[in-house]
Amino acid sequence: MPPRRRVRYDEDTAPYGRRASSGMPVEEDGPYDESEEDEDERRDERRDERGAEPRRRRAALNAVSAGRLGLRYIADLTSKDTEGVTSVEPVENGWLVDVEVVEDRRIPSTSDMLSVYECMVDDEGNLMSYRRTRTYRRGAGAYGGGL
Repeated sequence: MPPRRRVRYDEDTAPYGRRASSGMPVEEDGPYDESEEDEDERRDERRDERGAEPRRRRAALNAVSAGRLGLRYIADLTSKDTEGVTSVEPVENGWLVDVEVVEDRRIPSTSDMLSVYECMVDDEGNLMSYRRTRTYRRGAGAYGGGL
């Protein structure tokens, strides 16, 4: 916890006045300070010049951010532990993300039951759909065989 600042009684102790890092009082409306009213007036002027204020469009997702979003969506929806993203591929309207999930923990851990969930994320990062595509034992390979 930072040390408490001691108040000196010889200073001007305006309770709500602004102070610079040096501790000296700062003028309320200095040459570089802009009030919210000034900002609102400039925004209104720009809106009048262009008509309506345009909506900001999010940048399109890349594979890394789509994978992170897919992982988060599957973890939230299934309430199970996720192992990680196994594939991310671009599709026409967004991204197709495969996420590996631990369905059932067992002892030894090589006999855990895992599932792969496929989720569709659109270009803006919204979840469009998800489904479980397969379930398998951790020790089994991708196609049901051993290591």
